Amino acid sequence: MNSHLENLLDELHKFGLENDHSKVNRDEQMLNIAPDTGLFLSILIQATKSKSVLEIGTSNGYSTLWIADAVNRVGGKVTTLEISRRKMLMAKRNFERSGLYSAIDCRQGDAQSFLTGNASESFDMIFLDADRRQYAGYWNEIDRVLRVGGLLIVDNATLPRPEDLAELLRLVKGSKRYLVQILAVGKGEMVALKLR
Repeated sequence: MNSHLENLLDELHKFGLENDHSKVNRDEQMLNIAPDTGLFLSILIQATKSKSVLEIGTSNGYSTLWIADAVNRVGGKVTTLEISRRKMLMAKRNFERSGLYSAIDCRQGDAQSFLTGNASESFDMIFLDADRRQYAGYWNEIDRVLRVGGLLIVDNATLPRPEDLAELLRLVKGSKRYLVQILAVGKGEMVALKLR
């Protein structure tokens, strides 16, 4: 990672912490991943050579930049979805500053509609970092668009409310197609490998 990107990530991380401390409305918070989660995603993407990554929940683009740097190294692209127009505009400005815009396909809109419109097994990795209460509703489409051998990563698996992931975890394990583990990285990461 070059020093320009490192400095931008440091700036966005600090902004996210300060912003979230001063805002009580969830829609105004950035709710960014922890830096060690960013490094974890980067390692996974590069180790698995995941060229097609889907991120649901862009916010201001902090996590996207970690992913974009990694997919850029393996010749891939990240598609990132954000429901909030305000946050997507903020993210786009950060993408332009990063030098990684060509590795990012940013979309504003509803995740369910986007997933439904994609071909089966079209993503090597999916990273969920949005409203956890919606994930179980996305499950059938997530399972369909993730390729066999691909990874599903879910942020906030242990903090702040692990119970928010209970239904998704039940569906993933109940499918009998995934090897699942929750890791103590950042605020907890659920990692699921699609076996068949």
